Amino acid sequence: MSNETPSVQSFWDDAKSIIEATEKHPFLVDMVKGTLDMDAFRYYVVQDALYLHDFADCLRRLGAKADDPESMERLKDFAKGAEEAELSLHNSFFQEWNIGAEGVDQMPHTLLYTSYMKRIVTTCSYAEGLACLLPCFWVYMHVGKVMLELRKGLVGDNAVERPPQFDAWIDMYGGEDFEKEVKEYIDICNRVLRDTSSETRREMQTHFDMCCKLEYMFWTQAAEKMQWPDIAV
Repeated sequence: MSNETPSVQSFWDDAKSIIEATEKHPFLVDMVKGTLDMDAFRYYVVQDALYLHDFADCLRRLGAKADDPESMERLKDFAKGAEEAELSLHNSFFQEWNIGAEGVDQMPHTLLYTSYMKRIVTTCSYAEGLACLLPCFWVYMHVGKVMLELRKGLVGDNAVERPPQFDAWIDMYGGEDFEKEVKEYIDICNRVLRDTSSETRREMQTHFDMCCKLEYMFWTQAAEKMQWPDIAV
């Protein structure tokens, strides 16, 4: 029997193929290169704003389930951060573009992701809910760091011009402040993981893998500017 302390690093390692595919997603690579269609980026920002409202709500629901006051307050802080820091970036873009997310529908992959997330957080255990929300933190930090490195290589003769919104996005998710927040969330997950059964850990892995896939699909949706079928009802 292994005496190693359980860690969510095992979830990440198991999802390696999904993570590696995400690093190379055309939407993200094109953002660094400055070749991403701005309409696709606008589409993404609107859908992500809609997603973040539900994500923040899920964090609050998890906070209510937390079994210690420190985690309860920290999860509430994460919810506030999603609404204030991340949505502040989105809203700054909206002001520049003179658009907004009000009255806009969640598109297919957005609704799929938020519905899955809300179901797990609401109906499953606290531990499973934590694992379900973990990819949104961890994957974004990871791709932010990867994109920062790619951007560093595009200088001199390889220099490209990027819309300032692309750089602002990369700076936020590849930055130290977001990394600190992600590591704190991972710490909460690891503390809870140590007291879970092997069956619960398997469920946590399932939710983590699924949400990593949904993250990938979210960017694919934006790249394609996916819409609901135009069918009269």
